[in-house]
Amino acid sequence: MIEWAVSNAWVVWLALFLLLAIIEMISLDLYFIMLGVGALGGVAVALLGGPFWLQVVVFCITALAMIVLVRPIAIRHLRKDPEALRTNVDRLIGEDALVLEPTNRMNGRAKIGGETWSVRTDDEVALQPGTYGSVVRIEGATAYITRRTRMTGLD
Repeated sequence: MIEWAVSNAWVVWLALFLLLAIIEMISLDLYFIMLGVGALGGVAVALLGGPFWLQVVVFCITALAMIVLVRPIAIRHLRKDPEALRTNVDRLIGEDALVLEPTNRMNGRAKIGGETWSVRTDDEVALQPGTYGSVVRIEGATAYITRRTRMTGLD
């Protein structure tokens, strides 16, 4: 059995890669897939006829390089730009709001993203029609806005 494993080490490395890939699918930590890439390095050396000790060295160096160099970049790209991941009404937070009716803490209407919304202000300052506000939060069907100092165009 040991003689077969040594003479067919590429099969052992490939099985190790598959096992690590399955564990990665469960954990989603990006550690096990980096180790799996190291195992693929072992497969390559085994197929080229390299000795077992060289296969292990290539596995270790490749896996370590992947963990140290590639994993941080992959994590940064996976967690990049959470603003783009916002959905539904969360997308409207920070958007401009064109005030359509006098708006205060109790009531008002504004155009946000091409739609007319019920709005209220978060502060004591009332906003007059034609002025711009910025959406700070949304509760139910009501958007809360504050005065915007910079004017930007809306549809």
